Amino acid sequence: MSGNQKLFHWADQTAEKIIRERGDLDIYTCASGITPSGTVHIGNFREIISVDLVVRALRDRGKKVRFIYSWDDYDVFRKVPMNMPEQEILEKHLRFPIMMVPDTTGRDSSYARHHEVDVESQLPRVGINPEYLYQAQRYRSNMYAEGIKTALQNREKIKDCLNRYRDDAHKIPDDEEYWPTAGFCCKCNKDTTEMLSYDGEYGIEYKCISCGHTEKADLRTSKEIKLGWRVDWPMRWQFEKTVFEPAGKDHHSQGGSFDTARLVSEEIYNWPAPVTFRYDFIGIKGLPGKMSSSKGEVISLPDVLNVYTPEICRYLFAGTRPNTEFAISFDLDVMKTYEDYDKTERIAWGVDKAKNEDVYIKERRIYELSQVDGMPSMMPYQVVGGFRHLCNMLQTNSGDIDAVIDTLGDVKPEQETSFRTRCACAWYWITECAPEEFRFALVNPKSEDYKKADLTDEQILAIKKIVSDVLPKMDDLEEKPLSEAVYAIAGECEIEPKVLFNALYQALIGKEQGPRLAGFMKVIGKKRLLAILGKY
Repeated sequence: MSGNQKLFHWADQTAEKIIRERGDLDIYTCASGITPSGTVHIGNFREIISVDLVVRALRDRGKKVRFIYSWDDYDVFRKVPMNMPEQEILEKHLRFPIMMVPDTTGRDSSYARHHEVDVESQLPRVGINPEYLYQAQRYRSNMYAEGIKTALQNREKIKDCLNRYRDDAHKIPDDEEYWPTAGFCCKCNKDTTEMLSYDGEYGIEYKCISCGHTEKADLRTSKEIKLGWRVDWPMRWQFEKTVFEPAGKDHHSQGGSFDTARLVSEEIYNWPAPVTFRYDFIGIKGLPGKMSSSKGEVISLPDVLNVYTPEICRYLFAGTRPNTEFAISFDLDVMKTYEDYDKTERIAWGVDKAKNEDVYIKERRIYELSQVDGMPSMMPYQVVGGFRHLCNMLQTNSGDIDAVIDTLGDVKPEQETSFRTRCACAWYWITECAPEEFRFALVNPKSEDYKKADLTDEQILAIKKIVSDVLPKMDDLEEKPLSEAVYAIAGECEIEPKVLFNALYQALIGKEQGPRLAGFMKVIGKKRLLAILGKY
């Protein structure tokens, strides 16, 4: 990496800040995590990929990095989501730890594991491979006994940390006993417990409000005691030696959970809070048809990867500062996103000249960080005419990718895999997301239900002249001369060009308008045009 690049991309700037503030370390631990309480949506993914981009920037500087992703599967199951089956079974497990809730789809060992697998199976597709930490397993194996003990021995100090940013109405009262711990009852598994006493070392007593059970737990052997969120977070920073972790703007509000966690981390656990930044929310523009009903309008990573290639999925995030809100589009703006990425790609490969050296360095860095597994061996294939033209080619060939590749004729073997992925995404978008006016299908004159278009005598005469005068020489004409030839036929037949175009579209696709005509005719090819237009 050239020395200049660190100035141009936010991931490089963050990496530099981490090194500057933490010095030269043997290993830099970067963290992310979430509670697997439901489908992990694309907004949650923003945190994962934001960390991945910083991890890559650190590694590009020759640093050894540990990228951990925590599944907070020892959190409470609070709400039954609408998109899971057997709702009544799930309702019986409310207030249980998530890892004890059954997977009602029957696919995985628990409800938590179901949502974990959904993410873990997909992240490698976009080049993200963190080390997964399962917090239920860590708590229940007593890994955090010392951390919990430290919190219990410093209850008053933690209470002060939590109160420091609160106004009087929200402070924990001086006379109210504060407990940094919570417990899942060892008899009924619910979190409806209240702490009764602490012996100053490893012994803590609690009572369950739901079933009435009272238990004396030992932090070194009991499985059911854990820390509350605002103390658990900083305890883990110290335990894992975390130096970087971003958080959403809800956690990063002034006096919010990150601010109080920073106090607890520094004053109770003697560990400086990690370098951080705030990431913003993500909007969705133009919901795909099938998605809204099946997922309750939750858009997940696989939903995005149906429409966008893995590189473009990464590009959406690599090309946007984390604290900037943006929308992922599933409507006609999909074409613009592909075209923006292709422009960046052409600049990165030196095919297009950037405005200046700074723009080149920035665009190339965004492109590098968008790749799943490093720079490809050659520039990926781009269709002349862009994504819109590719969509027209696919629709003309009923989604047959082999036919599109044959028509193009110059896709190299090294480019074929990525190009096929792009074609598959384009076809999914056309069939599942694109507005109806964008879609078309070429008529098949050999099909049983084929009917000729209802055209005027003048229109039919003009089509006959196209067949006799234009199609024979079509292969020798570029797009512009072909267009001029069609206009000339309209002039000869004394009809408006628009009327002729309308007739051709009706004959070819059964619609009154379609893709730019001359280019569309070149895509269809002389043989198929003769088969269709020859019927008139």
